[in-house]
Amino acid sequence: MVADVVDLRSDTVTRPTPEMRAAMAAAEVGDDVYAEDPTVAALEAEVAGLFGKPAALFVPSGTMGNQLCLRLLVAPGEELLCDTDAHVVTYEGAGAAMHGGIQTRTLPAVRGRLDPELVGAQLRPDGYFMVPTRALAIEQTHNRGGGAVYPLDRLEALRALTTEHRVALHCDGARIWNAAVASRVPYATYGALFDTLSVCLSKGLGAPVGSVAVFSDAGVLPRARTLRRALGGGMRQAGVLAAAGRYALAHHLDRLADDHARARRLADRIADAAPEVVAPADVETNIVTIDLTRHPVDAARLGDRCRAEGVLISVFGPRRVRLVTHLDVDDAGTNRAADVICRTLRSAD
Repeated sequence: MVADVVDLRSDTVTRPTPEMRAAMAAAEVGDDVYAEDPTVAALEAEVAGLFGKPAALFVPSGTMGNQLCLRLLVAPGEELLCDTDAHVVTYEGAGAAMHGGIQTRTLPAVRGRLDPELVGAQLRPDGYFMVPTRALAIEQTHNRGGGAVYPLDRLEALRALTTEHRVALHCDGARIWNAAVASRVPYATYGALFDTLSVCLSKGLGAPVGSVAVFSDAGVLPRARTLRRALGGGMRQAGVLAAAGRYALAHHLDRLADDHARARRLADRIADAAPEVVAPADVETNIVTIDLTRHPVDAARLGDRCRAEGVLISVFGPRRVRLVTHLDVDDAGTNRAADVICRTLRSAD
């Protein structure tokens, strides 16, 4: 492989900038298991305030954040609804079932965005030994949906529906920062819609580690800390990591628009070479999905050819590829990746 690599596999591959490293090195720290780390406390307060919530908890990963929230909302033997491609049932090691005793039921959704009418028809009440639906989880933006953003009116309809049926609403907000930048919906507006959220610092924001679970009820915080500890997420001098998150919130939010523009540029270039494999209009944030169903090049071949020329992409299936733009991919890297991908697609003509 060539030495100068353009890595489009995920926005999780971002590395701390020199300025972020300096903030980490200078962080004031304490023992967060004792709730004595001032930098962690400041990060939690800042994120809670952004979403208009009274409490938040710093956790090592988005998966842990999601699983903590779900266990606070759904008791063992109760049900969670989500879409069929949701991260919480696709990439989290069956944690809801394994650790929480939670039954999950999934519903089909176009690009991961659930239809309120379909959800309403599937909510199960208590009675006659049915497993009651206690929570609905949505993903904003949606990973396997190609970075799709839930429109605000659909989220409001889902909130009205869940409120009517006394069902909690959770947001897997791993990329909610991208959604807010793309839609110009304030974070507090999103926060008001959900009972709990899990928001990630280590994807588009570029921090090396960490997510924050956000709660509508500060009274759940002691239990959330206990669950975090039980899952192995109690950290000691975690302010070094929290400082990276605070730096990211201060410096890396608005620049997400650059990632979105580069993703759209990639999609436009690829569509010029092979219009059947990508729909640029579907690129709402920083994820580009390439569908090779109608192209002679398959995903494995495209991935291998790109890797040989120093461009890394994610193979999501025999005929599906994902590209994700991020902090470590500039205009030159975007153009180089587009050149390699387009050349490979054209070579099969």
